[in-house]
Amino acid sequence: MDHSATVHHLYERVNAGDVDGFGDLLASDFVEHEEIAGLDPTKEGTKKLFGMMMAGFPDLRFDVEDMLTSGDKVVARARVTGTNKGDFMGMPATGKSVRIQAIDIMGLGNDGLLHEHWGVMDMMSMMQQLGVVPQGPPS
Repeated sequence: MDHSATVHHLYERVNAGDVDGFGDLLASDFVEHEEIAGLDPTKEGTKKLFGMMMAGFPDLRFDVEDMLTSGDKVVARARVTGTNKGDFMGMPATGKSVRIQAIDIMGLGNDGLLHEHWGVMDMMSMMQQLGVVPQGPPS
């Protein structure tokens, strides 16, 4: 099974704004290991998160810069870009663009679906680029 192809397809669904297509690639027993306040660590919670991200950043893109596959695990480093044109996690739209890095570690099954995810996104950089958090040390 080519797990890297599945992961590329997963990112393509996100880039197309297709939450349902993204969800189709998550197993029914999917577990999100990255804690996200207010969201269940399940397939439905993860679909809700991506729906919120796509509403806040309608042009959201994950562009893979590196991908490593070992057995049933795929690790991807992606450049995440988008323009904040909608409310996002309780914050009104800023109209500003962001460009951050994300690392995703994904566990896939023989069914070709994503069963687990561990991830890190540079949220501090995102908040600075949106103007919500000051950039650099105080003067």
